[in-house]
Order: sequence, then structure tokens, then C-alpha cells
Amino acid sequence: MQKAYRYRVYPTSEQETLLRRTMGCARLVYNRALASRTEGWYERQEKVDYIKTSAMLTQWKKQEDLQFLNEVSCVPLQQGLRHLQKAFANFWAGHAKYPNFKKKHNGGSAEFTKSAFKWKDGQVWLAKCTEALPIRWSRQLPKGCEPSTITVKLDASGRFHVSLLVDTVIEPLPKSNKSIGLDMGITSLIATSNGDKIANPKHFKRRIAKLRRVQKSLSRKQKGSNNRHKQRLKVAKVHGQITDSRKDFLHKLTTQLVNENQTIVVEDLAIKNMVKNHKLALSISDASWGEFVRQLAYKCEWHGRELIKIDRWFPSSKRCGNCGHIVDKMPLNVREWDCPKCQTNHDRDINASRNILAAGLAVSVCGANIRPDRQESKRQLQKTRKGKKQKPKS
Repeated sequence: MQKAYRYRVYPTSEQETLLRRTMGCARLVYNRALASRTEGWYERQEKVDYIKTSAMLTQWKKQEDLQFLNEVSCVPLQQGLRHLQKAFANFWAGHAKYPNFKKKHNGGSAEFTKSAFKWKDGQVWLAKCTEALPIRWSRQLPKGCEPSTITVKLDASGRFHVSLLVDTVIEPLPKSNKSIGLDMGITSLIATSNGDKIANPKHFKRRIAKLRRVQKSLSRKQKGSNNRHKQRLKVAKVHGQITDSRKDFLHKLTTQLVNENQTIVVEDLAIKNMVKNHKLALSISDASWGEFVRQLAYKCEWHGRELIKIDRWFPSSKRCGNCGHIVDKMPLNVREWDCPKCQTNHDRDINASRNILAAGLAVSVCGANIRPDRQESKRQLQKTRKGKKQKPKS
């Protein structure tokens, strides 16, 4: 499998100048190619692909005002055009929005393939660099593995990171007989079928006071001044702390879940639609459900675990885990409820996680429909805008 290892880099002044220049050239080429493709389509209905933009790059290097493009490695420039082609492919497939122009204050990145770097004695020499990159090796690469691609990234706060992509063999974990269902929420990040609840750290809200203070100071600085630039870095540093703490927490939590359970069942939530609710958008984004499921997916693939996603319309919260009765309505403010049929008291989140686990195991073992009572619960289906009931899915 391919696995990326990310490290912090502390480049020398000479290396930093070269890296910033390379990222700036890659950003310039990307934006020019994006502008050319947009102009060609909307003005001439001409489809400009990667081959044409690559030919444009050759012509740009010959222009007098763009001679500086020849002073950096050509590989990151070509890789930027390939990334633009992939962005358009995702756009036409409906997986992403229309590509945006890159901005300098967001940082930058430069991707180097094997022809643009040298790997020797556990050190990296990039093209045009006379010294090895001073990487802080927080962990070693697997023995016998050499990077196939190296990406250097500069974040908005001015930190450099390097990502080494290697082909390695990941040994699967010993099989376990444990299975777990997860119900994602806001007050509790997840509720498990074991009866446990993991509290939501709310990383953004913990630092919102500090962020408000530095942003208020930024708004008072004159645009274009050096003081404004310094204050912008302070704002970016706070955002970086929020991001780092969130990723660290999610990595530790997902690793623990994958190590302890053979089968993990979650709901396939429509997060893109859920964040349209302006009252819950901030809390949902802060919880980072999408990143949580993404980490579970690739870690399960690495270690030989099974991740099951059940239908988002499965009534996990409204179904009684004891007798299977489904109530008509379940507002969000109801955290505990009693089943009107068997009088069992349920915690909303714990009951939902157990129903999710049961549905996931049914799908995994025998391919059962996760909504076996759909014919009996037609009256509970959501109504369309015209007031007509939806037809049950076949």
C-alpha cells in the first residue's frame, strides 16, 4: 500500500528562498492555466486539457517577463498542471466545486517526483538545492522503503512540512471478535453500542475568545502594512492550533477504535446538506464528522478491519432497540424516551448506536435490508414539498 509520512522541516534561509520561489511559480502557472481554461470554455467553447496547458507552459517560459520560471525545477510546475486536470475531472464528475485560484497568503505546496529529488542515506536533496533538507525525523520510514513522491507544504502561519509517499507492506492486526456501532453527535462526539460516550472537545469553541481577539486586532491594521502581515500570521497560528488539536484527537480516537474492533458500523450522513442549517453548521464543522469517517475508512483498509456504512435514512434514533417499534417523531431536544409499546427507557444516542450496529451486522452477514419494516412504516416517511408521500425504495 501507499502510505505518506509527514514531518516538520526547518529549511535554511537559502532553502526557504528557493522553496518559496518554487511555490510561487507553481501557483502562478496553476492560476494562468486555470484562467486559460476558463476563458477558452466561456468565450470560445474550447476545451483546454492538460496537453494544451503543458504547451502553454513551454511558451510562457520563453517570454521575457516570465524568465524566472526557468530558475526553479520544472517538475512542480508540471505537477501543478496535473493537479488542475484532476480538479476539473472531479468537477465534471460532480465530486467537487469549480476550481479556485490559489492565493499567496494561504501558503503553498510543491510536489517533486523521483526525477526532481535524490534520496541517499536517509536524507533528501531537492532539485536546485545544494544541501539536504533539515527534516525533523519524528519517526523513521519503514526499512527498505524509498519515497516515490515528495511534497513540501507551507501553511498560512509560515510552517514548512514535507510529506514522503512510500510503497510499504502493512501487516494486518490480529482478528478480534468485537464489533461496535457508532452514533455521531454534537454534545457527545460519538456514542458507542457498548454504552460509552466520547465527549466532544469542541476545539474551535475552546479557542474562540483568543481567535476573536487576534482577528479584532487584525481588522485595525492598515492594509498593506508590515504590522498587518505580522498580525495575519498570528491569526493563522491560532487557526493552525485548532486544526492540529482536532486532527490529533481524531487520530488517537480512530486508531483506538480500529485496534480494538473487527467491525465498525457508522451512518452514511449527508454532511454537505446538514451544514446548510445555520444553527448547527458551526458545531457540525467543529466536530469534523467527515474527517472522522475518512480516517476510519483508510485505517480499516490498512489493518484488515471492516467498516460498514448504513443508509442515512435508517431510523436509528426512533426505533426501539428492544422490540423494534418506531415512533412517529423524535425532536432533537429529546435525549431520553420511553417506548410506548414495551415501556423500555432509552438513551437516545446509545439506543441509536445499538440499532446502527444491529443493522450493520445484518447487512454484513446476510445482506438484509436495513429497513425491513418499510412497508409498515409508510406513514412515517417524509413528505415532499407538495405534501405527497414518497414511494418506498425498492
